Amino acid sequence: MTTARIDESAEELIISGAGARPASATLLGARARLDVRLTGGGKTWKAVFPLRASRWGGAALPLPAGEYELRIDGADLGAVEIPSTLLAGLRIAVQAAAVTIGAPIDPVYETAEGQSTLEERYVAQTGGTENAVFFESFYGKTVGCNPQAIDRALAALAPGVTRYWSVVDLSVAVPDGAIAVVEGSPEWWRARAAARLLVVNDWLRRRFARKAGQRVLQTWHGTPLKRLALHRPGFDPRRMAAVVKESRRWDVLLAQNTYSERILRKAYAFFGRPIWVEGYPRNDALVSGDPAVVRAALGIAEGERVLLYAPTWRDDRREMVDFIDPEALAAQADAVVLVRGHSRTIDTGRDHAGARVIDVTGFPETSQLLLAADALITDYSSVMFDFSVTGKPMYFLVPDLDHYRGQLRGFYFDLEERAPGPLVHTQEELAAALADQGHESAYAERYAAWRAQFNTRDDGHAAERVVSRILDQGYVTR
Repeated sequence: MTTARIDESAEELIISGAGARPASATLLGARARLDVRLTGGGKTWKAVFPLRASRWGGAALPLPAGEYELRIDGADLGAVEIPSTLLAGLRIAVQAAAVTIGAPIDPVYETAEGQSTLEERYVAQTGGTENAVFFESFYGKTVGCNPQAIDRALAALAPGVTRYWSVVDLSVAVPDGAIAVVEGSPEWWRARAAARLLVVNDWLRRRFARKAGQRVLQTWHGTPLKRLALHRPGFDPRRMAAVVKESRRWDVLLAQNTYSERILRKAYAFFGRPIWVEGYPRNDALVSGDPAVVRAALGIAEGERVLLYAPTWRDDRREMVDFIDPEALAAQADAVVLVRGHSRTIDTGRDHAGARVIDVTGFPETSQLLLAADALITDYSSVMFDFSVTGKPMYFLVPDLDHYRGQLRGFYFDLEERAPGPLVHTQEELAAALADQGHESAYAERYAAWRAQFNTRDDGHAAERVVSRILDQGYVTR
C-alpha cells in the first residue's frame, strides 16, 4: 500500500509504502525535475519531495505551476490521492501518478464567477493612487527584459517608489525589494489599479481599465525583422481592431533605435504619442556585465566554448523548433550548448538534456545568456539586434527561410543581404561555419554597418535615461 501526504510546515510531498525500497523516485515536470533519495527499507520506505527548489544559484522557490509525473520504480501509485491543498507558495493536488501544481490562489477566485467579481471590483476601484509601478514581462512568465532593467535603475534612483511584479506563480523570482503579485489574485487586481505607472513589454491582458492619473510605458521586446501587428500577412479585421485597441492603451513606447521607431509607430498605429528612442535597458548588462558570474551560475567550467541557440517561435507550431540536435552539436563544435526557447514555448515543451547541453529556457534574463555566450545561433529572432552589442559572432540557422519569409510572417528587410553572419540550412553546414576561422573577418564590414544602424544607443546607460524621463514626466516621484 502506497500513501501520500503533505507536510504543510515543511512544504514537502511525502510518499511512503510497504516493502522493499524502490530504486529511484522522481517528480518530473516540463521545466522542473526533482530526483530524491529514498529512506527506509525492509518493511517500509519513504520519499520526500521538497516543493521548493533552487535554480541557477538563486533562492529556493515554489515549483513552477503545471502538470508533473510521479515516478517511483516498482511502487503502485494507483490509490495515491491528495485533494487540492493551498500552501503559502503554491496549490497542490495528487491523483495516482499525476501531480498538479498551481499558483497559490484561493480556488474561489479561479472560477468564472470569482474572476468576474474581481474584474468588476477592479473597474470600480479608484486607481492611480499609489506612488508605485506595476511591472510585467512576457505575461508574468519571467522577470527580465526591459522591465527588469528599468526596475533596477528605478530602485537605485527612486528607492521610495513601490514596485509590484506581475507573476504567473511564485516560482518566478522578483528583484530585491519588489513585491510579487500572482496574476488573477485579489492582490494582483488591486496593485494593477493602484499603481500610477504600468511598465510592460507585451500586450496588456485581461480586462484593462485606465485609472485617472495612470500611465502605461510599453517597452516592447525587440527590434523587428519579422513583420508585426498591422503589417502581418493577410487581412484580418478582428486582428487589426485588436491592435488599434491595444496600442491606444499605451502612453509611451520605447524603441531600441530609429529603425524600430518608424516600424513600431506604423505597425501599431501609434500616432500622436511619444516614442522614446533610448536603446534597450536590457542591453546595459552587455556593456557592463561579467560573463564569468553568469557562467558560474550555469555550472560552466572556465575556458569552455559556449554556444547559445535561441530561435524565435513559429505561428504554425506550439513547441520550440527542433532544427538541431544540441548534444550532437556540442560534440561537433567541442562546446557547451545553451538551448533557449522563446517565451511563447515555455509552457508547451520540455527541457532539452544531454552531455554538455543546458536548457536555459527558464533562465530569467536573456541578456545574461548573451553575455555568457561566445557565439549566438538564431534564425529570425530579435535577439540578433541585442547580441550585436557584444560584437561576438552570430550564425543564422534558417532551414525554413522561404516558408517563414513567404508565408508565415515576412521580413522588413532582406536578411540574406544584410546578416552579420552566415545563413546556414542544416546542422552540418552550421558545424562547418562554426569551425571556419575566417568567419569574423568575412563579415566584419556587414557587422560594423549593422551596429551603426541598430546599436548606437546601447551604451550601457539606457535604463538610467528611461528612468530619468519617467521621473521628469512625473509618472512617479522620488
